[in-house]
Amino acid sequence: MDDLVVDLRKKKEHLSHGGGIDRLAKQKEQGKLSARERVDALVDPSSFEEIGLFAQHRQVQFDMADRELPADGVVTGAASVDGRLIHLASQDFTVLGGSAGEVHSLKVADAMERSLKTGSPFVFINDSGGARIQEGIDSLSGYGRVFYNNVLLSGAVPQIALVCGACAGGAAYSPALTDFIIQTRQAQMFITGPQVIKQVTGEQITAEALGGPDSHMAHSGVIHFIADNDREALYLCRRLLSFLPSNNIEDPPRLPQSNVDPNPELTNIVPVHPKKGYDVRAVITGVFDQEDFLEVQAGHAMNMVVGFARLVGRTVGIIANQPTVLSGAIDLNAATKASRFIRFCNAFNIPLITFVDVPGFLPGVQQEYGGIIRHGAKLLFAYSAATVPKIQVILRKAYGGAYVAMSSRDLGADRVFAWPTAEVAVMGAEGAVEIIFRKEMEQAQDKAACRAELIEKYRSTFASPYVAAGRRLVDDIIEPANTRMRLAQALEYLETKREHRPPKKHGLIPL
Repeated sequence: MDDLVVDLRKKKEHLSHGGGIDRLAKQKEQGKLSARERVDALVDPSSFEEIGLFAQHRQVQFDMADRELPADGVVTGAASVDGRLIHLASQDFTVLGGSAGEVHSLKVADAMERSLKTGSPFVFINDSGGARIQEGIDSLSGYGRVFYNNVLLSGAVPQIALVCGACAGGAAYSPALTDFIIQTRQAQMFITGPQVIKQVTGEQITAEALGGPDSHMAHSGVIHFIADNDREALYLCRRLLSFLPSNNIEDPPRLPQSNVDPNPELTNIVPVHPKKGYDVRAVITGVFDQEDFLEVQAGHAMNMVVGFARLVGRTVGIIANQPTVLSGAIDLNAATKASRFIRFCNAFNIPLITFVDVPGFLPGVQQEYGGIIRHGAKLLFAYSAATVPKIQVILRKAYGGAYVAMSSRDLGADRVFAWPTAEVAVMGAEGAVEIIFRKEMEQAQDKAACRAELIEKYRSTFASPYVAAGRRLVDDIIEPANTRMRLAQALEYLETKREHRPPKKHGLIPL
């Protein structure tokens, strides 16, 4: 038995080196961790249980019969993060470029199935050249099983993809099917690379410009976080997991409560004048625990801010208009960004808090051609379908259909609070006066004075928060300093909320 144990240890040691010492050294030279180092950096010490270390491919053609591929190029298993179970897969680029063959993908799919059975998050660390060409359709079949499991897990357990190297071709679709993507600056992700694009369309572009993290954040909106390196990506993954429940039938983890004392610094953040800008993130950090706000897609559709925070220890999802970008108007990308985030929070029992300062949907020919009607309807659908506690805080402007779309009372908000600066109206007073009182202004001797008087009249009649409160569209007008206290109280009272919907397979969001 002693000899057998020694032999076992040698085999495990050999397999743990993946593609070999030289290839591991090359990976390090590129500023990247190895597949196993990434696992060790993510999970709690000594908690990783590897499953499938001795797995081998079954391909015999194309000189593959005698070729050893340790663990078939992917490390899979279970571990804990902050004491909570996760399942994971980490592709090993040192083994045939991390290419996904049949057994490689089956290992990933098996880890996903264990995640679903145990109600634990699934983390997939991607670093692969794509499908293993030597295995042909068997490789594609393996991809298909991974995609299928991505969909089965969706809404049942959180899924996080880290893109830490190459992620090309069909490999890019698995991250796209997860809930959150973290991409490092060393990584590129695309369906067709620069050479294929040049060959087919004649366009010339670098791999970084095509599939780097900046392009995916600013342009495509595919990713949610950018990390400078592998270690930062793994830290972001741990931090993100700390906000999330393990599955859809659990509540998010709750930290010890902190105080709900008034914050007088909130009083002067929002300018009274509706056309003056301010950073809404100053409001967010001023309201929530320890100014801790994990913003999601911070560089995409920046006129809408979304992310996670905690209020007296409870995880909450934040959606807010950003007045410093497009005056906070909602465009195509902002509507889609917010809708996707709302649906994630609703799936995983995370209450929604919405801060409103919106002049409307962004006007323009390109917005109409791009389908602002369809994309804006996503926002209406997402809020209306959400059954978690929903709280709306109107900070300043709340105009037209955009006001309705931002979690208004009529879309099912459970509490609506307004600051004294709030204006709830069909449109801004200046625009409304031009339509309603055009004849009066044309006939007035002092047109400027008449216009100013009518604007003030419209604002006091329709745009005041007291009018909305009188119509019961606002529950209470609150002092900014007391916002944290009022939100915490509302969340406490809404903890047992239950909302029943008509029985159906699923609604049809306007995709």
